[in-house]
Amino acid sequence: MDMKLHTESVASINCDTLRVRYESVRDRTLALSEPLSAEDCCVQSMPDASPVKWHLAHTSWFFETFVLEQFDPAFKPFNAEFRILFNSYYNGIGEKHPRAQRGMLTRPSLAEVEAYRAHIDERMIELLAQPQATSEIYALVELGLQHEQQHQELMLTDVKHLLSINPLMPVYVPDAFKTGTQSLAFDWLEFEGGVVDIGHRGNGFCFDNEMPRHRQFVESFAIASRLISNGEYLAFIEAGGYTDPAFWLSQGWDWVRTNQITQPMYWQRAEAGHSSIWQEFTLHGLQPLDLARSATHLSYFEADAYARWAGARLPSEAEWEHAATHAVENVAAEWLHPQASDQPGLSQLFGTAWQWTSSSYTPYPGYEPAEGSLGEYNGKFMVNQYVLRGSSCITPTAHARHTYRNFFPADARWQFTGIRLAKSIRN
Repeated sequence: MDMKLHTESVASINCDTLRVRYESVRDRTLALSEPLSAEDCCVQSMPDASPVKWHLAHTSWFFETFVLEQFDPAFKPFNAEFRILFNSYYNGIGEKHPRAQRGMLTRPSLAEVEAYRAHIDERMIELLAQPQATSEIYALVELGLQHEQQHQELMLTDVKHLLSINPLMPVYVPDAFKTGTQSLAFDWLEFEGGVVDIGHRGNGFCFDNEMPRHRQFVESFAIASRLISNGEYLAFIEAGGYTDPAFWLSQGWDWVRTNQITQPMYWQRAEAGHSSIWQEFTLHGLQPLDLARSATHLSYFEADAYARWAGARLPSEAEWEHAATHAVENVAAEWLHPQASDQPGLSQLFGTAWQWTSSSYTPYPGYEPAEGSLGEYNGKFMVNQYVLRGSSCITPTAHARHTYRNFFPADARWQFTGIRLAKSIRN
């Protein structure tokens, strides 16, 4: 998640439009917390995750710190101690509470955090209604809303991990979970090599790591028409994929052996008479494994190993973006679990799973971070991470675009991350 003050994207926005958008995004965040108890909202299941209560507070902290503190003439902090408690990575702002200890914050209570949100919202709405509100304020507010939508996705993945380690296997949303889907055939789609344009075109909002637009050369390649399904990944498991070091990067093999990894993160076997069946934990609870749905919650190590086993590789981010720009519009839809492919051609670009690429997360040629504290958020993560493209089933639809660059370390798999294969074409 990365930040840039992008004033061009808000040039045509008026205060009424932005106020409506502000209220909609903020209400959506609260709605995601409604199925949870106060206890659910306080617990941190692992260092990479954060409690829902912290997400609710941090997204408010952003508006208090970067907007109200700078532009509200009557600004007073809601609680001065929140400046440290709910700072994430902004060293330029000051001290931070240790990330791994966010789950220890039993105080403030969930009710106090909700009161904090309400206070910030009231002050923000008043600020946006002021005739002297500037394009700089609008740009910061839009940035804060984009940031909050990223945290909406994190809230759901963090909640999923939290509920999954509870032996009661709690359900986040008890809606019916439809099974029996059928995925489309797997095809290879070929693209000729050459110089391609990569990066944001300059229309609408983007984060700074999507710029500047630049040229890259790609060799001729083929890319898979859809993502790898649960059934296809199960074949890898049954073929001994987790026990054969030939398919794994050295560090990946060490990760598998050290952590005794034998299957995707939320898969488990259940006894059924004289045999066993595969099940998968979802936000709808524990469900039979649907072989047609896309395999998710896979690390870069697992994605790369599967690709090697399948006689293929992962696409570079330039290949992915080049192919995506030539596809029929692939509209994302928000679900709580990935669906099977039901669209011919290059499908599942958005709204199913983030797709690992072979590209290390580095700045584009000519990249310049924003000045000040906001600029530090993105640039300092450009090492030891891999780029993911597309969007997942729980990504807000406004974040589904060809140039969006997500990124995680190679062993991360609590996000909805999947596999799209590629292969080189020898001319």
